[in-house]
Amino acid sequence: MRITLLLAMLISLVSCQKSQATTSEGAGQASDTSTSQNNKAMTQPNPTDTNDVLVDISTTMGDIRIRLFGDTPAHRDNFVKLVKEGYYNGVLFHRVISDFMIQTGDPDSKTAAKGQQLGSGGPGYTLEAEIKFPKHFHQRGALAAARTGDQVNPERRSSGSQFYIVTGQAYTPSQLDRMESQLRQAQMQGIFNQLATERMDQIRQMQAAGDSQGLQKLQEELIAITESRVDPNAPVLTPEMRQAYSTVGGAPHLDGQYTVFGQVESGMDVVDKIEKVATDRSDRPVDDVKIISMTIVK
Repeated sequence: MRITLLLAMLISLVSCQKSQATTSEGAGQASDTSTSQNNKAMTQPNPTDTNDVLVDISTTMGDIRIRLFGDTPAHRDNFVKLVKEGYYNGVLFHRVISDFMIQTGDPDSKTAAKGQQLGSGGPGYTLEAEIKFPKHFHQRGALAAARTGDQVNPERRSSGSQFYIVTGQAYTPSQLDRMESQLRQAQMQGIFNQLATERMDQIRQMQAAGDSQGLQKLQEELIAITESRVDPNAPVLTPEMRQAYSTVGGAPHLDGQYTVFGQVESGMDVVDKIEKVATDRSDRPVDDVKIISMTIVK
């Protein structure tokens, strides 16, 4: 197993996290430049409340009903709070990629000029990850939180407001086999990043002392711990996931890396229409597609 993120690089990137609010990710990622301004959420979740919540989204292209999962209470309750405040009223779908997803939730988009690049706005806080993989995965219609990348966000904290709805595509069994290998690698990378973050004080001390041998030894220890926590023969994609990804489709390469906290109940035809609009080089729709309002159903 190869760990792609060296400890010395991680030190530098974690240090950058203190002064850099956003980062740009590749076109294959679900998040572009979503907020990572503050690690303290502005609402406290109720973990004893396990009820799902239905929300109606009225857009300029039609209506979408989503279900927020009760087992991701921080994301559910934060979303409900923002809906009740009218936070999403008037925001644009600022990032749309055909056969992948549609993204919204940037408050800066409400007053954005034509062609203005968007994706860095938010409420000024992030949410702790609630990744319930493999229970919740990136099948077609999944609702998930955008976030900045692992390099500046190893804890995979979510944007306080930006989210995306998956459209995706269907995959063949051989494609899913390759995906499974990539997902296992991503899982190991995430474990390694977390272990390194937990030992950041020790790593910084070694770096300050110029102890390259100590850093190398620690890296080898963390790789060994990482490998011991992942069964190389355990399936990453469950039969349910393989069935979904080979029929209705989705975006399996994102699984286990972003918090999926809901699912479209109705209105996927509207999501599909939004997904197919013409976009510019930044994946922003040429003609604005707007959320008019959101309503809590129950």
